[in-house]
Amino acid sequence: MAFRANNPSEPRGGGATVTPPEAAVVNPTDTHIWGVYYWLVAISVIELYSASSFEISKQGLYGPLARHVLFLFIGYWIIRIISRIHYTKFIKVGHLVTIVSVLAMIYVMFFGEVVNGAKRAIALPFFSLQPAEFIKISAVLTLAYVLGTTQLKKDEAVRNRGLKWAAGLVLMFSALLFSQGLTNTLILMALCVSMLLLGSLEMQKFWMIMGVFLVFAVVALGVKMFLASDEPAEKEVFELVDPRGNKFHVPEAAGSTSANATSRLRDNTWKNRIKAFADTTPRYERPLTAKNLQEMRSYMAQANGGWTGVWPGNSRETSRLPLAFSDFIFAIIVEDIGFLGGMFIMILYLWLLARAYFIAYKCNQMYPAFLVTGCALLIALQALCHMAIVSGAGPVSGQPLPLFSKGGTSILVTSMAFGIMLSVSRFAARGNEATRAELESDRNSLPESLQAQNPSQA
Repeated sequence: MAFRANNPSEPRGGGATVTPPEAAVVNPTDTHIWGVYYWLVAISVIELYSASSFEISKQGLYGPLARHVLFLFIGYWIIRIISRIHYTKFIKVGHLVTIVSVLAMIYVMFFGEVVNGAKRAIALPFFSLQPAEFIKISAVLTLAYVLGTTQLKKDEAVRNRGLKWAAGLVLMFSALLFSQGLTNTLILMALCVSMLLLGSLEMQKFWMIMGVFLVFAVVALGVKMFLASDEPAEKEVFELVDPRGNKFHVPEAAGSTSANATSRLRDNTWKNRIKAFADTTPRYERPLTAKNLQEMRSYMAQANGGWTGVWPGNSRETSRLPLAFSDFIFAIIVEDIGFLGGMFIMILYLWLLARAYFIAYKCNQMYPAFLVTGCALLIALQALCHMAIVSGAGPVSGQPLPLFSKGGTSILVTSMAFGIMLSVSRFAARGNEATRAELESDRNSLPESLQAQNPSQA
């Protein structure tokens, strides 16, 4: 059920007086969101350790687990801190995060550390920071602000201007992500489209936006395919680098240090991946080759798991599947706890999305409703994309599974999203049972431009 775009006759309150956020009425944080988080963290600790055979030989028996737990611990305190900050503070913070993320992405394009064949990261003393993850949370914060200030206004010109700004920002973010792969770009566009639908965008305008995005996607894919060379790669096997900098050799990566060679090989890899995905030969009939090693090993792991799995510690493929601890961790999850366990993980992400929508429904203003749904969509879309890739429902591409895959940046950004959702549940989720004092407090804590009423509470 989308939020109906029935324009309120007057924004409630409408005055310039702003109530300090500290004076706002506080709810308990949402127990459903906390429950989903605790389940995901508990399972991730077990499964990340189970999937880290490649790293145990280099970091010791507990090295991979210790690093993952450390980032989860930091992420937990990020959630606790952000959940206690009034969501109105995210207006200015969102602008700052967006500016810093854009500048970081531009820096990475020219001076970034090459990870798995593309410039993706900024090397820090303890881990590699990947600005692409921050671009996604920046998109949520920025779109929530733009849509919250424009899409429920009476003035048609204001609404149209807001749509142009939203579409332009998404295209800018997408252009920055394009150099690192099409999958991140498509996830970002899907996130934007979903947030527009939640704002009950008129269908005619919705299809116009979709048309613009489709043209961008087709052009981007065409450029990738055009740049792809049919010549064989300079190296049949090259180094893959995990988020900590550990290196190991697997097929289909770009080991060349030349930027042009790396770009050409990445384009050629995309071309081969799309061709492989379009191949109608049943996967169980395909021979195991250097080019399909990772995906075929992941299918073997899932097949070995069956309905209930072999249980953690008994995985057969974890020591043979490159990137089992990151881009293909869902395959090890299914092998360990089976199809039923994999479905349980999927339901947790979907339940998070459903709960976020319920919280948004209870918000009396549209800005916090956009915030909570945008953050949930960011996590759920990322998770579903990872699962689709690993299960063979989409072309092979590197996407982390939120809170499971090894990678500090992904855990930190996911934790920020959880914290924002809990903040909204704490300070904005009132519903029809809210008192007049609570409604006044909520409305006046926002700037006048963001006081548009949520039509579900009209």
